[in-house]
Amino acid sequence: MLRYNVAGLLRAAPGETRRYPLQGETMEIADDLALAGPIEGELRLSRTSRSVLAHADLQARLMLRCSRCLIEVTAPVEVVVEEEVLPSVDFDTGRPVDTDDEPDALRLDEHHELDLHETIREAISLAEPIAPLCRQDCRGLCVTCGADLNADPGHQHDDDDIDPRLAALASWRDDAEPSPGAPDRNH
Repeated sequence: MLRYNVAGLLRAAPGETRRYPLQGETMEIADDLALAGPIEGELRLSRTSRSVLAHADLQARLMLRCSRCLIEVTAPVEVVVEEEVLPSVDFDTGRPVDTDDEPDALRLDEHHELDLHETIREAISLAEPIAPLCRQDCRGLCVTCGADLNADPGHQHDDDDIDPRLAALASWRDDAEPSPGAPDRNH
């Protein structure tokens, strides 16, 4: 659970810090993105003169597909989250504070609890690799038939094995190539 009551920290002097280990945390990231294991790391909450500063160093593993051969892979991600968290109610009076000056700031709830679930979910989602690979030398799939080139490195097709939809382009290419000894038309 990524929810912390910081009422005691709000009463502390600026500079006071509390540390919380994060072990075994799980969550749904997105419809098309899932964790391959729990989130691990450490959360540090520090009192500032006006708020609480949340700093988390996290490690997670994501279930993805190799961008070349489409097999499932596990990709490690490291995330650093640093957020200033402002109160939503005055600690002494219990009255709501004016949030118009900083409408997008992360806020404590009315019970002085900090919920980092959405912040961490977004950070992990943004850390998703753009083009994950199962290995650096992944050869991918054959563009003609879709065969896995890692499983069959000698896989090839004859030049006659052209996708019928592209056959017209192949004949155009053959017509455009100059015959041996013919003058170059580009000069």
